Amino acid sequence: MTLVRRALATLAGVTALVLLVTTPAAADPGPPPSSMASLGDSITRGFNACGWYVDCTSRSFSTGDDSTVNSHYLRIRRANSAINGRNHNAARTGAKSADLYGQAGTAVSQGVGYVTILIGANDACTSSESTMTSPATFRANIDSALARLKTGLPNAKVYVISIPDVHRLWSVGKDSSSARTAWSLFGICQSILANPTSTAQADVDRRNRVRQRVVDFNGQLAAACAAYGANCKYDGNAVFGYPFTLAQLSGWDYFHPNATGQQVLATVSYPPGFAW
Repeated sequence: MTLVRRALATLAGVTALVLLVTTPAAADPGPPPSSMASLGDSITRGFNACGWYVDCTSRSFSTGDDSTVNSHYLRIRRANSAINGRNHNAARTGAKSADLYGQAGTAVSQGVGYVTILIGANDACTSSESTMTSPATFRANIDSALARLKTGLPNAKVYVISIPDVHRLWSVGKDSSSARTAWSLFGICQSILANPTSTAQADVDRRNRVRQRVVDFNGQLAAACAAYGANCKYDGNAVFGYPFTLAQLSGWDYFHPNATGQQVLATVSYPPGFAW
């Protein structure tokens, strides 16, 4: 038994050594930035996170300064106080991928060292399935925005975050009369949220196709970021894969993250990025 234990101990030591040699170290993200900008849509604007149908940028998961959310900005500020007050939110409520080029120009004019991008929910969440953005058009829009960032901010770190799973939005809210009423009253994301209680095959298939469109968009985001180079990171579908709950959504529209949802979004999205 002693010989066996020694042999196993030797094998474990060799295995650990092999892992140390063959497992690549995480890339050094460099020093934490002294300025940042967030690009995207109403999620990044903190819409409905602190008031009735208004933006609430203080609770943005990316550039907000509300301590309860613990945004990317606040996490970076603990590592580099020079970023204090240099947290720019260039996102716009209602924005689609076509609007990202203009937002990228704003970030360039601000000369920031770090940019977060969360865009695409409104390209899939439209009035009907037929009005969704095509994957090819979506990719072209992303590429043009990233090219503008790369030219104007060649040394900035760019973090591309996956689009949340809108199919889960339907799944967690379909049994809530309040959610169904809000979705219908405000015409929210009807491409997937129309007829929310229907089990007809046509509605099931439609929801699955919309979800697949989001999957396709996320694939294009990942590929575009990879083509950008070492200064761009994708979250590896961390946000898309997060199983959010109804309690993390605004009680006014059952679509946008509330303050708790923004806090969770910051917690889920930050570590797979540069994580200074």
